[in-house]
Amino acid sequence: MGSKHTQERLTVADVLKVFLVGWKFTRKPGTDFQGKVVLITGGSRGLGLALAEEFALQGGKIVICAREEPELERAHRRLAEQGANVLAISCDLTQREQVQHLIDQTTQHYGRIDILVNNAGIITVGPIEAQTLNDYEDSMQVMYWGAVYATKAVLPQMLERKQGHIVNICSIGGKVAVPHLLPYSSAKFALTGFSEGLYAELKRRGIHVVTVVPGLMRTGSSVNAFFKGKHHAEFTWFNLADSLPLLSISAQKAARSIVQATRKNKAEITLTLPAKLLARFHGLFPGMTMKIMSIVDRLLPQAEKVEGLDRWTGKESETPLSQSFVTSLGQRATQAYNQGVSQS
Repeated sequence: MGSKHTQERLTVADVLKVFLVGWKFTRKPGTDFQGKVVLITGGSRGLGLALAEEFALQGGKIVICAREEPELERAHRRLAEQGANVLAISCDLTQREQVQHLIDQTTQHYGRIDILVNNAGIITVGPIEAQTLNDYEDSMQVMYWGAVYATKAVLPQMLERKQGHIVNICSIGGKVAVPHLLPYSSAKFALTGFSEGLYAELKRRGIHVVTVVPGLMRTGSSVNAFFKGKHHAEFTWFNLADSLPLLSISAQKAARSIVQATRKNKAEITLTLPAKLLARFHGLFPGMTMKIMSIVDRLLPQAEKVEGLDRWTGKESETPLSQSFVTSLGQRATQAYNQGVSQS
């Protein structure tokens, strides 16, 4: 009787062993980034720079682009000192011809582009009365059309090789509209739709598209964002939210998660617990979410009378609170991720 039970146990063990071995060899392997050419738009500072560092650590050949040449040169020098194989190209993503030149120059230098990261962004914060049509147009040009131009320019070579990755840095603001961020949310909603559509059409053709939905990140970007209306008050609330550890994630951790999601060919990744909860709640209760956002709007600075429609950068809108110990993590991120040059 004992030997019979032993034989049965061995049989079960053997079956489990065969299953585990089979699973190991049939599961899809992750992407190896060694020698892959990675083009990152808006790669000279913030999340883009953190992504450049992370992809370089994985053995990628890095191309970064940005409009501001001084910060682009600093980022290039920093990455090169870290041992990265890096190329920096000045490019205004709102200009289709410059984007095509970016793709052509990168391809000529490295022979191909394996991974395109559409990361470049612009943030304009303020009540709807203070936002102009130019604010909406600028946001769409950078975050939507810039991504479309770059994707369309790189797609032919990826289709020819039947392989490649396109990583679109969207936002929780592209899933749930946040008060005082209408130009930003509008452009991110458009980018999210573009990204999801790309995934549907390109998956069967060997091109993997990742839709990245970050919540708040400590990238130091608030100092280069634009603020309108009561710009000092607008910057203070935005900077606080962007700096608190329970609400935000470090740029380095965000970059690692994005690179890992790219390696695993994930369709979508949402960063930070608050962003995940908000997205799920909105999916279940969209009407209630909008009502909650209307309450949030009442808590934000109200522009009873907008005098002029000028916009100020965050560094021009500092207050004692925004420079206090409460935002120390955000201040460190500003120094760590090359946020010293304002947007033009």
